[in-house]
Amino acid sequence: MVFNNIDINIIALIAAFLVAGVISFATTPLVKVFATRVGAMDVPKDNRRMHKTPIPRLGGMAIFMGFIFSMLAFCDITTELRGILLGCIVIVVLGVVDDIVQLKAKVKLLGQIIAAVIPLFYGVRIEMFSNLLPVGSPYISLGFLSIPITIIWIVGVTNAVNLIDGLDGLAVGVSAISSLSLLFIALFIAEPQVAIVMAALTGGCVGFIPYNFNPAKIFMGDTGAMFLGYILATISITGFFKFYAIISFLIPFLIMGLPILDTLFAIIRRLARGQSPMTADRGHLHHRLIDMGFSQKQTVAILYIISALLGLCAIIWASDDMFKAIILLVSILVVGFIAFKIFERERAHRKAIEEQKKKEEEEKQKLLGDDDI
Repeated sequence: MVFNNIDINIIALIAAFLVAGVISFATTPLVKVFATRVGAMDVPKDNRRMHKTPIPRLGGMAIFMGFIFSMLAFCDITTELRGILLGCIVIVVLGVVDDIVQLKAKVKLLGQIIAAVIPLFYGVRIEMFSNLLPVGSPYISLGFLSIPITIIWIVGVTNAVNLIDGLDGLAVGVSAISSLSLLFIALFIAEPQVAIVMAALTGGCVGFIPYNFNPAKIFMGDTGAMFLGYILATISITGFFKFYAIISFLIPFLIMGLPILDTLFAIIRRLARGQSPMTADRGHLHHRLIDMGFSQKQTVAILYIISALLGLCAIIWASDDMFKAIILLVSILVVGFIAFKIFERERAHRKAIEEQKKKEEEEKQKLLGDDDI
């Protein structure tokens, strides 16, 4: 197979995907037993959780094992990938400890920052943005600002994936879709090693999904959510992806658009209420869809479709067809807005009917009570 005159070993891509998927699938039951023995259990304590009984966490260990084995077997480790892997080890250890003993938010954030700093020493950073103004240089060099901006990006995406991990199969499925989108873009821009990394990550996610889809037998926990977010964040700004981040940061933003937008809205929502951005609530998009009457499986399917469409926009954009990507994105937004309004109106209509029936029932009971007297 040839993309941009670069030979891509399709066999290596398929092998990386299959090996990661098989290892992830095979090791998940073992991880489940281990999680149960060490007490890494997610106990439903509030209305944000959709499950009713304790479920083991730490499933991210299986995804990580499938990914790392496949990547080391099929991928040439570049300097940038070496830095990403070192930071990845930090984030996975942090996640495992958090899943077992529940770390404080500040401690977890500090660990995430440390993990985000490590790749900086290996050349993984956002160095420039395109100048949208008609005057001056076409590119704006970030200079020393590249360090904090890169850290914010990595930590932000890491937490964004963690925040959408609220329904069975949601975060791992969205991460798989994002990984697949990055894989196709890597092929378009002649990054064969990045393509193999993303094939391994997609395989790891797919191997875990059967255990995590509703009703979930195990959760991937912070171990998996932070690991997936970290890899997606760092890979999206490595190699030739830096060039695409310069031209339009919309490409990596679109690929991970669902978790990023959900996180941004959560921060704005909490600040508007005078709360800390770290305060947990039940206002995420998946919660809203559940409250609108959708089942867990329907909600996850809807969010999968949204994530896939955003990924498709990113792929079209990266293939140098910006106009088509913009048209597709605008169409998605318009259709999504109309659909949301229709569902909101239907929900309000159902609620009004239920209230009317309840009122009629109360009046009927009152009349029966009066007849008894």
